Order: sequence, then C-alpha cells, then structure tokens
Amino acid sequence: MGLLQINVLGTSFALQANEDDKYLETLLSYYKQIIAEIEKSDNLKNPRQTAILAGILLCDELYKEKEKNAILRKSIEAEKTSNATLTNNDAKSSNAALNDKNFLTNNTNNI
Repeated sequence: MGLLQINVLGTSFALQANEDDKYLETLLSYYKQIIAEIEKSDNLKNPRQTAILAGILLCDELYKEKEKNAILRKSIEAEKTSNATLTNNDAKSSNAALNDKNFLTNNTNNI
C-alpha cells in the first residue's frame, strides 16, 4: 500500500492507495506537469479552474488512448480470424491433396 503526500495548487493532503509509492509519485509528477503546462499557456489564476482543466485534459488523453486500444484490439481480432481462416483453408487444401494422392494411388493399383 502506497502513501503519497500531495502539495498542489495551494492544497496539501495525504493519499493512501493500493499502489506502489514510486507509481504514485510518477502519477503526481505527471499531474504537476499538466498543471505547469496549463499555468504557462492559460491565464487561469484560480486553482480550482486549473485543477478542473487538468482533469479534463487527462480525461481527453485517456479517452483517446482507449479509442486507440479498441482499434488495435479489433485489428488483432481480425488478424486472428484471418489467420484461422487461412489455417483452416490450408488444412482443407492439404486434405484434398492427400485425398487426390490416395485416389491416384488406389486407382493406379487397379490398372
């Protein structure tokens, strides 16, 4: 269980979570990066507005990553289906070739 001391936008509090301390520090560092970018580019002086905008930007980033993930999953599933079809067709072709060979062998023996 991890413990994180947060000091952001004039607010301090501790957070305990079922994550590693290092991971929590990484998240906080990333959040602080987002806040710093907002403070540089926007004239927001209200910490609440800055926090809300940071949350929206992070949600936007997460949503876009989820969309990419869904597209990749569909692509992988399509590839699996395509490979399964090809493998099935290869097996059918191999069986047909064996049947043809057996047919020729059996019929040649009858001549």
